[in-house]
Amino acid sequence: MLKTPRFAVIALLSALAINPAFAEEKSAAMVNGVSISQARVDARVKAALAQGQTDTPELRKMIRENMIKFELVIQEAKKLGLDQKPEVVQQTEMATQQVLLEAFVRDYAESHPIGDDVLQAEYDKLKTKLGDKEYNARHILVETEAEAKDIIAKLSSKKPPKFETLAAKSKDTGSAENGGSLGWSAPSNFVPSFAEALAGLKKGEVTKTPIQSQFGWHVIRLDDVRDLKVPPFDEVKPQLQQRLQQKAIQKAIDDLRAAAKVE
Repeated sequence: MLKTPRFAVIALLSALAINPAFAEEKSAAMVNGVSISQARVDARVKAALAQGQTDTPELRKMIRENMIKFELVIQEAKKLGLDQKPEVVQQTEMATQQVLLEAFVRDYAESHPIGDDVLQAEYDKLKTKLGDKEYNARHILVETEAEAKDIIAKLSSKKPPKFETLAAKSKDTGSAENGGSLGWSAPSNFVPSFAEALAGLKKGEVTKTPIQSQFGWHVIRLDDVRDLKVPPFDEVKPQLQQRLQQKAIQKAIDDLRAAAKVE
């Protein structure tokens, strides 16, 4: 049997010690024979720094001590058999599922980046949808067409009441408190029938006929109109990216559901 030279043995052991595949993970503490890895401590430190804390020896000591206490409590809970209780098992499974779900979302977003060309196309589409004008309007929402016609008749009389006064009884309680004001908004933010009627009004004009939507019947007054200032692409790019990534992830999940065998 061949003998390995002493220096070769030492070199082999040294190689194993520095190779991540063979080296033991560095331990920050041993608690009743259970190792708390330095990597876990470092991860907790990183999380603390992300929340605005300062990296100091005291912080690291506190985190290490807390993790030791956590480990002791976990060990004691297992001694008591708490990890076998049905509700604990269920909660553990749910926590694992949540971690895996979040890991899937992160991995999908990283492996399926949204290109600038796609983001630019989405930006252009939204700009077209928004149009080039925005309107400052008021409305009064009522249950029936007859009520809306009665309001229009009052507003068209020789001594009309204030629109804001009538709007106080609007079904839309949010705008009713402000005289029916809807503030500045692009037509695309309204239902089609409302947006179409609004675009056909002149400044200070009230709709001559009631406008119906799924919410009821509207009487609309246009207070003002101005050019719409759309934020530049670079300013809204992060929001667009998040929105399209969410849509892509939802589609991936829907595709998994469609391909799954569910009994």
